[in-house]
Amino acid sequence: MTSRLAPLPPRPSGPARPTGALPPLGGESFVPPALTKVEDTGLNLYYLTELALKILYNSGNLTGFRMSEMMTLPFAGIVDQAVDYLKREKLVEVKPSGGFGEGAYIYGITGLGIERAREAMGRNQYAGPTPVPIEDYVFAIRKQVAKRKTITQRVMRSAMAHMVIGEKTFTRIGPAVNSGTSLFLYGPPGNGKTSIARAIGKMTLTEEMYVPHAVDVDGQIIKVYDNVNHEAVEEAETDPGSSQTMRTSSRRDPRWVKIKRPFIVVGGELTMAGLDLQFDDTHKFYEAPFQMKANGGMFLVDDFGRQQIRPRDLLNRWIVPLENRVDYLTLANGRKLEIPFEVLVVFSTNLPPKDLVDEAFLRRIRHKIEIVDPNADEFREIFKRVCEAKKVAYDDRGLAYLVQEWYIKRNRKLRANHPRDIVEQVLDVASYLGTEPALSKELLDRAAESYFVEL
Repeated sequence: MTSRLAPLPPRPSGPARPTGALPPLGGESFVPPALTKVEDTGLNLYYLTELALKILYNSGNLTGFRMSEMMTLPFAGIVDQAVDYLKREKLVEVKPSGGFGEGAYIYGITGLGIERAREAMGRNQYAGPTPVPIEDYVFAIRKQVAKRKTITQRVMRSAMAHMVIGEKTFTRIGPAVNSGTSLFLYGPPGNGKTSIARAIGKMTLTEEMYVPHAVDVDGQIIKVYDNVNHEAVEEAETDPGSSQTMRTSSRRDPRWVKIKRPFIVVGGELTMAGLDLQFDDTHKFYEAPFQMKANGGMFLVDDFGRQQIRPRDLLNRWIVPLENRVDYLTLANGRKLEIPFEVLVVFSTNLPPKDLVDEAFLRRIRHKIEIVDPNADEFREIFKRVCEAKKVAYDDRGLAYLVQEWYIKRNRKLRANHPRDIVEQVLDVASYLGTEPALSKELLDRAAESYFVEL
């Protein structure tokens, strides 16, 4: 059946990325360049008119400026071109308004526009910020990875001053972080592996970067930015939420969000499906997987080995990305995408490595660090710090009694988390008894009896 609808502008087979849309490699840092015309977007007028029509279909009447905000594109030179086409083809109409200038006019979708919008929604229901071409995303990630912060001993000691870590372990963490590739933390529970990983993230992810709201792969859309895994940084004059920004050309491309470098943590909820593109069958677009959202930052797999999938299956999934720094994601049509894998991956586990990994995988993990039990001096220092923080008077004799009665006599290992937990138990018991919290034999015995369980 021949369509009654007016044709939209010709649509090429892929996004027409203009030469020179992004600056060459090198230079100081990556800032998405300003947009002044349709060609600068790397997309074409067909793409933009279809997106504008879906936004109007979902939202009802909108001013030109509001439409440009929702599309995260400047009105002048880009959104106005899409609106002009839609008006000529009678897909939208201008409603009465008191504003001056095309950006202040109110636009409403017509009956013909509704039909066209439904056709577009049948392909995908994405009606949000305009995507960037996948090529531009790849360029931006690789450009920004080159700006990763280098860690020195001085920075390390400052960032980890709140932790008591053996010197041997401490000296191995810095080079592992600077590699920017992969780190395997293992050892008994309670000795601070997750705390070390979080300190690494806080220490290394101090700089900012840009990620797009979404990327386009020949008409397939992948959402990248989300406010759960990314923390946006406000920009005074280029905030995509500012209507003034969209009325004139921004100093940069507003389709990109400035964020703090991502630090994404997953635990037992991680599945194999979570490491590939998530296709929404209803809305017909994709959600980026964890590692793609973590690009340029850090990805912590906590409690490794306790996921819902076999550890070896998960590790096999990581072998190629860890070695080649690229990941391969699969679209619903079977097409494979090559995506940068510029992530510091940290595996943290309480389980013996021999039960989780084989030699082939360990070879691809650049740094392996065992987080061991604290020695007596380190245990004492942790206890002192905890007592000071909790406002409990520290007593060497009380600690000596605790270690003798509840550790040495019972052949129990010292753990870095025990001082915090035991002092908190002492506070609970003292509160119940109505006495002053202290490291007395009575309170320590009651706390230990309540805390320790013989396995």
